[in-house]
Amino acid sequence: MDKIIYHSVALRCDSQKAFKMFTVNAHLEKWLTKVADVEPKLGGKYELFWNPEDMTNDSTIGCKILAFQPSNFLAFEWKGPRQFKHFMNDASPLTHVVVCFIPCHDGTEIHLLHTGWRNTPEWEEARKWFDRAWTMVLTELQKYTSEALKHK
Repeated sequence: MDKIIYHSVALRCDSQKAFKMFTVNAHLEKWLTKVADVEPKLGGKYELFWNPEDMTNDSTIGCKILAFQPSNFLAFEWKGPRQFKHFMNDASPLTHVVVCFIPCHDGTEIHLLHTGWRNTPEWEEARKWFDRAWTMVLTELQKYTSEALKHK
């Protein structure tokens, strides 16, 4: 059975703006990564760089957008950081992240699924690491969208 990571978070913005948080480089660079190179189209790049001086490590270099429908959902490939690179980044297929944007009465619910985890101890260690990481970055996303609304 495939293990998954699932998180949800509520944002106080419409689904169009929430979608842009995951597809516009300037937004991604405020809450998720230092440098983003995302092309919001089918097959477009979904490359994020946490250490721009060493773009081959701690990045999603080579990852692509697998499916998307603006304001509704986004699916992309994902790679691991340096400590998991030796098994995660050459896996076929790579792990995948799917983000759904669900309008609700006071904004948008974000539902994030990270799938493709294998059944070995090292994969389980990576899955637990990413489970914590997604919790932290989605909290940053909430803070960022709240601040952005204040400065409209």
